[in-house]
Amino acid sequence: MITTKTITASDGKREAHTIITIDNPTLTFEQQLHEILTQYEEAKESLGQTMRPVFRRWFLSDAVNQQPMLPDDGECATSVVEQPPLNLTKAALWVWFIEDAVVKRDDDGRFTAEAFGHSHIFEGGGNRPGMDPFHAMLFMLTSTNEALEQRGGSLLESCVRTWIFVQNVDVDYAEVVKGRNQAFGALGLTTDTRFIASTGIGGRQADRTSAVMLDSYSVLGLKKDSMRQINAPDHLNPTYEYGVAFERATSVDYDDRRHLFISGTASIDNKGRIVSPGDIRKQTLRMWENVASLLNAASFDWEDVGHIIVYLRDPADYTVVKNMFEDRFPNIPYIILHAPVCRTGWLIEMECMAMKKI
Repeated sequence: MITTKTITASDGKREAHTIITIDNPTLTFEQQLHEILTQYEEAKESLGQTMRPVFRRWFLSDAVNQQPMLPDDGECATSVVEQPPLNLTKAALWVWFIEDAVVKRDDDGRFTAEAFGHSHIFEGGGNRPGMDPFHAMLFMLTSTNEALEQRGGSLLESCVRTWIFVQNVDVDYAEVVKGRNQAFGALGLTTDTRFIASTGIGGRQADRTSAVMLDSYSVLGLKKDSMRQINAPDHLNPTYEYGVAFERATSVDYDDRRHLFISGTASIDNKGRIVSPGDIRKQTLRMWENVASLLNAASFDWEDVGHIIVYLRDPADYTVVKNMFEDRFPNIPYIILHAPVCRTGWLIEMECMAMKKI
């Protein structure tokens, strides 16, 4: 099944987010992969030749066996994570398209997309096999900063969004946080400057010796103050109050559009406390309320949201959450995945991206 949301900037140029899922869980992985790739080509044809994929992520149920079968066409930056779709299928795909983007693979394996007057740098699947979680996180962020410096930017000035996938999030997340905090401190990302919108979540790789995987998105040459921290203090406290370093959301203004990246958001209050422990329905409602507060703080609403990714700790909650999302967001592409949230009391977390013309 293909679900696509297309949004148009003030100059008439489009962006689109597409999520492709499988309806029949009895198919083999090869059959499911073939169906997804067929639908992917159909989605591209429907959007038109001017729409170019700039980033995509595969969600797999068994990365060890399935990842080697994925195509490597060099079309755009690609991330692969073992986060099983909770409709009991083996694979799903999220793709971000930008009209008239010019995409190329760089020598270091990252991708650059030239679009609406800026260079957008995408990193998919950064890892350090065999390294402990603390040093892996520290080295990956340092490497990303070095790559950006080689292109005239930096982590502080240019990085908009990261995704951190932790193989054993219940055990290793604290060490990942320490590694990120140390890297940020050394690179100038502090409470006096800025952090980065992020999701830190359970997710495995094909290489089981990789404790952590990093995806990142950066933009070079942004105007001063065009990238802003977005907060909603009536609903959510600053993350540094409980020892972590990321922004609740980040917006980026261009000449013709504004992007909003909302970090992984759960059922939490403005004191950092879990709201409605053990109740998946109430946690989902509070999560939506928190995300809505961040959207409103950046002058967005739900109609501007291009896609939603939902993470559930307990697969038994899937039916309840699926029904709630079907009723609440019939027109936004979303997917529900099995991925433990970084704090054991959180049963559910979501992230999203939005765009509007300015």
